[in-house]
Amino acid sequence: MPTAEIIALGTELLLGDIQDTNTSFLARHLRDAGVDLYRTTIIGDNPNRIAQALREALTRAEIIITTGGLGPTVDDPTRQAVALAVNVPLEYRPELWDQIQERFARFGRLATENNKRQAYIPQNAIPIENPVGTAPAFIVQLDDHVIISLPGVPREMEFLMENFILPWLKEKYKLEGTIQTWVLHCSGIGESQLDELIGDMEQLSNPTVGLSAKAGQIDIRITAKAKSIEETRNMLNKLANDIYKRVGKAVYGKNEDTLEGLISRQLESLGQSMTVVECGMGSELVRRLEQAGIRTNALIQPALESDVDLNNILNKLMESGNCQLFLGVNYTPGQWQQNLFAFLHTPEEDIEIHKSYGGPPQMGLTWAVNTSLDFIRHTIS
Repeated sequence: MPTAEIIALGTELLLGDIQDTNTSFLARHLRDAGVDLYRTTIIGDNPNRIAQALREALTRAEIIITTGGLGPTVDDPTRQAVALAVNVPLEYRPELWDQIQERFARFGRLATENNKRQAYIPQNAIPIENPVGTAPAFIVQLDDHVIISLPGVPREMEFLMENFILPWLKEKYKLEGTIQTWVLHCSGIGESQLDELIGDMEQLSNPTVGLSAKAGQIDIRITAKAKSIEETRNMLNKLANDIYKRVGKAVYGKNEDTLEGLISRQLESLGQSMTVVECGMGSELVRRLEQAGIRTNALIQPALESDVDLNNILNKLMESGNCQLFLGVNYTPGQWQQNLFAFLHTPEEDIEIHKSYGGPPQMGLTWAVNTSLDFIRHTIS
C-alpha cells in the first residue's frame, strides 16, 4: 500500500492570513482510499525551498500532493519548483493555453499574457484540465513515485481530487482498501486515568488507538485499515465494545454525538423539564442546551461572589416553579485557577459539585460548560 505526503504552498499560509483547509480535505480522501499519510508540510512561495522539500518527500513516500502556487503571477512558483525537483525544464503546452483562453471566453473575458504562464508545466508531465478554474494541474511520474500538483483554490482542488486524481491513483496503485476512523467521546475522566485503563490498546498496530485531550473532554480515536468499509466497521465495533467495557460510563458518545444531545434524549425519555440559573458563563451553557432542543427557562447572571447566593436564587425559583429539574451553575474564572460550583435539584435528591481547573485560562469557559453538562448527564441518567 503506498504512502503519501501533502505539501501546502503559500506564504499567506505561513503568515496565518488564511487557514489551510486543503490538507484536511486531502487527508480524509486519502484515508478513505486506504493510503497512509505520514507527513504534511506548509512552505512559502520559494521555488528552491519547495524543490528541496519535494526531493526529501520523494525519499519517504510514493505519492506527493501539492496544493497552491499554480496561478498566473510571478509569485506562483509550483511549476518551476517541481521542474527543479525532478531536474527537467518547463515546457509549453499549447492545448493548455487553448483551454485557458476558452475558459476566459465563456465569461466574456480575454486571457492576459501572464495567464500563459499556466500553460507551462514540467517536461513530460501529465496535464490535467481544470474545468472549474483557470489553473491546470499536472502529474509528474517517476517510476512508482508521483508528484501531483493541484490548485490552491479549495473548490478547484476538491473537484480535481474527486473527479480525476482519486480514480487515477486507484488505477495506478490498485487501491482496494480503506482506512476508517471513529472518535469515542469521554467526560468526567482525566487523560492519565484514561491512559491507565486502555494504555495497552494504544500499542496496537491495526486497529490503532490514540487519545486527544480537550477542556473537560477526552477523545479516543480508533482507526482501522482493511479491504472494505464493512471489514473496518467490524474491527472498529469490536474495539469500541472492548473500550466501553473498560471505561464504562465515561464514554458518552461517538463521532458526532454531543453531551447536550445526550441530555436532550435523557430528558425526553424521562418526560422532564429543566430550569437553569447560569452565572458567569455568558449564556454559553444555555446556548448549547437550547441548540440541542432543550427548553431551559433560563436565568442568566454574572458570576456570583458566593455559592450561597446561587442556592438562594434556586430556592426561590423552586418555590414558585413547576419544573422537575433545577440547575444552578456558578463559574468564577481566575488567572491561575478556574472554579465551578454546580447544584442540581431532582424529584429524588439534591446534588452539588465543586470543581477546579488549572489549565489555560482561555479554555476555562469550555471546561466549565463541558463539566456542567457531564454533571447533568450523570445526575439524571
